[in-house]
Amino acid sequence: MKKRILAAIAAGVSTFAAGAAFAEYPERPITMIVAYSAGGGTDIAARTLAPFIEKHLGGGASIVVVNRPGASGEIGFAELAKASPDGYTIGFINTPNVVTVPIQREARYGLDDLQPIGRVIDDPGAFSVLPSSDIKTLDDLVAYAKENPGAVTYGTTGLGSDDHLAALEFEKVAGVKFSHVPFGGNADVRAATLGGHIMLANMNISETIADVEEGTLHPLGQMAVERWDGAPEIATFREQGYDVVSGSQRGIGAPAGLPEDVAAKLEKAVADAVADPEFRARAEQQKLALDYADGATFAADLQAMHESYSTLWNDSPWMEQ
Repeated sequence: MKKRILAAIAAGVSTFAAGAAFAEYPERPITMIVAYSAGGGTDIAARTLAPFIEKHLGGGASIVVVNRPGASGEIGFAELAKASPDGYTIGFINTPNVVTVPIQREARYGLDDLQPIGRVIDDPGAFSVLPSSDIKTLDDLVAYAKENPGAVTYGTTGLGSDDHLAALEFEKVAGVKFSHVPFGGNADVRAATLGGHIMLANMNISETIADVEEGTLHPLGQMAVERWDGAPEIATFREQGYDVVSGSQRGIGAPAGLPEDVAAKLEKAVADAVADPEFRARAEQQKLALDYADGATFAADLQAMHESYSTLWNDSPWMEQ
């Protein structure tokens, strides 16, 4: 009798193990890490996109968005990189921060620790001020900054972020000097600007346009090659005589080393989610600057940025001044 019981238990364990081995991904909730504060552009994009990735993964997939802001994104990126590469932890990865943080300091992750799944957004940078400000144009900003060196305070999502590097480039092009105030996310930059604690909001255009339309912020320009179709009335920096083009690519990444079938399923779900008409309608309402690219293309872009920013850092390190 005892032998029969042990045999039955062994058979049950074997059957369970076989079932687990062939279980359909995903069979439990997926965590999506956002390396910036709640309410910012990346957080809004993540929470808008997540239900559609769930939909196209199928099988009752569930995604829980968690915010891990701080250290210019390093906290969230490191948590993502160090997670188990099983498909149950994914996250938004943002350029240039995900690239520049390991260049400018000994970070808790490297670019090779992450596996790009697909780019979702390519969002130009923008400068904006309170409507009550006497500064109405980039020329006004430059004139004020030249008369008052260091008096222009501007907020960004941190040292080495796209907005920080863009401001340094603008200072160089315009021959001016600003004062940098880093924050944990764009929601914090926005709040500080609206509260009058800093003069200039240096955020991506999609994160600025709602306030522009409501009249709570006044735009000085967008850093696109061509005007984003979500803000066709806002002139580019180049149009105003300042050759600055900058922005942030945002997409889905995972810890490096995902099983091929899991990576393929995730990539297809992200592609299908971005193409979903309902998502695109919501993205338009949310003012998301959509620009999808597959995992291989996104990875190649990140590697090219790494080489470019490494050269820039070696020649002229960006730093607080």
